[in-house]
Amino acid sequence: MALNITQKLIKDHLVSGEMVPGTEIGLKIDQTLTQDATGTLVMLELEAMELDRAKTEASAQYVDHNLIQEDSKNPDDHLFLYSATRRFGLYHSKPGNGVSHPVHMQRLAKPGKTLLGSDSHTCANGCMGMLAMGAGGIDVALAIAGEPFYVKMPQVWGIKLTGELPDWVSAKDVIFELLRRHDVKGGVGKVIEYYGPGLESLSAMDRHVIANMGAELGATGTVFPSDKEIKRFLKEQGREKDWIKLVADRRAKYDIDEEIDLSTLEPLIAKPSSPGNVVPVTEVAGTPIYQSYVGSSANPGYRDFAIAAEIVKEKRIADGVSFDINPTSRQMLTDLVKESHIASLLSAGGRLHQAGCNGCIGMGQAPASGRNSLRTTPRNFPGRSGTKEDSVFLCSPETAATSALTGKITDPRTLNMKYPKIKEPKNPTIDENLLDEPLPYETAKNVKLEKGPNIASIPEMDKMPDEVEIPILLKMGDNISTDEILAGGSRVLPFRSNLPEISKFTFEIIDDTYYQRGKDSVDKGGHAIVAGYNYGQGSSREHAALAPRYLGLRVALVKDFARIHWQNLVNFGVLPLTFVNDEDYDDLVQGDILVANDLRNKIQKGNEFKMEVKGKNKEITVQHTLSPRQIEIMLKGGIINWVKDRKVKS
Repeated sequence: MALNITQKLIKDHLVSGEMVPGTEIGLKIDQTLTQDATGTLVMLELEAMELDRAKTEASAQYVDHNLIQEDSKNPDDHLFLYSATRRFGLYHSKPGNGVSHPVHMQRLAKPGKTLLGSDSHTCANGCMGMLAMGAGGIDVALAIAGEPFYVKMPQVWGIKLTGELPDWVSAKDVIFELLRRHDVKGGVGKVIEYYGPGLESLSAMDRHVIANMGAELGATGTVFPSDKEIKRFLKEQGREKDWIKLVADRRAKYDIDEEIDLSTLEPLIAKPSSPGNVVPVTEVAGTPIYQSYVGSSANPGYRDFAIAAEIVKEKRIADGVSFDINPTSRQMLTDLVKESHIASLLSAGGRLHQAGCNGCIGMGQAPASGRNSLRTTPRNFPGRSGTKEDSVFLCSPETAATSALTGKITDPRTLNMKYPKIKEPKNPTIDENLLDEPLPYETAKNVKLEKGPNIASIPEMDKMPDEVEIPILLKMGDNISTDEILAGGSRVLPFRSNLPEISKFTFEIIDDTYYQRGKDSVDKGGHAIVAGYNYGQGSSREHAALAPRYLGLRVALVKDFARIHWQNLVNFGVLPLTFVNDEDYDDLVQGDILVANDLRNKIQKGNEFKMEVKGKNKEITVQHTLSPRQIEIMLKGGIINWVKDRKVKS
């Protein structure tokens, strides 16, 4: 039987289930990736599991999000992460080494392997012929401990690329075109696989740009072939031995077919406040900007910075514009310095920041209130930039650099210059000075974990109750993101290892009274929330499930869920339900009380059951899509209790 690449990767790693779309499968995980905004909880979970040594082929912990050291909290956690990687046998990427996704691609990614990361943009490494997926931290911790990763078998969405990109159009515009066509829900339940003659003109890093923002479509992952371009990339990184050829069979078929003729694309832009709000740049040209930002995991390549440098070379950015340059890896920054591109950016008026996530996650570079920010980052959800009620546009480096010169959103094709052709260095820098390899086991087993005063253990969770009578504390609309459930940024992220403290920020963007009302509900049986479509889109941060659970959330009742957040809710014992009839969503209001009796038995007997709306003489029909394994997890109150119970039984 002819197979596409995604099917080959899944077949090679399948440990349970059948390859039938929509059914649960278990996959062996070869590599894992954690970053510091999620990794502290992962390391605490490994400690709670009493892990002796990582069971994966390679696991890496990156410090790339929480780089601002305004007090001791972040550096204390950095020491904890360092000690944990030494103890459990992980690679450790130090502050300043760069963003996890491009650094992993440069140093550790291998074609033919599976990669699971506690960051939703882990899918970026699908550019290397990997099955790379984002997940909640507890799923990654289990994978490090040698457990399979459970996910619903995706459909494979084949996208044939033909033609070549025109001048002033780049890889960012390819993924924008898909978002323009399908919006932020278009990839849910799917792996996107690219193939066709158009691939020949896309570099490995171009593919990274496209794969990265597959997360914005809600896709389980994005897969590219491992071809001669990936071989070239690995050879330049001194890792040619890690290359294998991995392409689709000649007669391979896809569940969904689509085609993009690259030659027909134009510069595109995502307007506030959704990556799916895509229009041609010409439609918003002339809009004044306060900030133009180049970098992030969504545009991490050498050419992305070099082309911006060539556009502004020997010119001056417009008055009143902050031109922010955020390098994505230390070794790439070295090459940009060697080739004088950094000098061009600085001479034009650019502001150079350290290699890391920075403003993408709201850690610095926040725009002024009431002003427009133009960014090459992957997301522009409300408040994500660190400024409440922000106005963030997403674009390519060409559009960002051109607009920095004019002070307003500008179609780069109108710039009076020849399109720069960027040549990457023949011998790129290989820098592993800030990437530590795992310690030998005999040394590692004697390492003690260093816990600062800001680290708090995860509280014990009670099992799922049989009877619930709970108020709806919040009713929300469509596309609620994890940034809105629990924000990032320099105010919040330093408490990522302290659940009682970070929970104080829960839902504050939507309703700043939620924290106290949730806390008050805990001793009264908890509460529910209601929302529309695509609830929990965006970041994989498990804090967005764990903090509401800590504040008494027992049921999330929505029209449908984003994949990773749905899985995180299950993992922490919050029952994820969807409406059978959308009209019931319209009838419910904040303050209504939902009642369910014999709940534990009902979720085991079938997927549908009824809940009463107290005092309204009304019943609503709800449903779940939990597998038998997940029902067992739910009954025990979450996956930590489930793991503990399995250990006792064994």
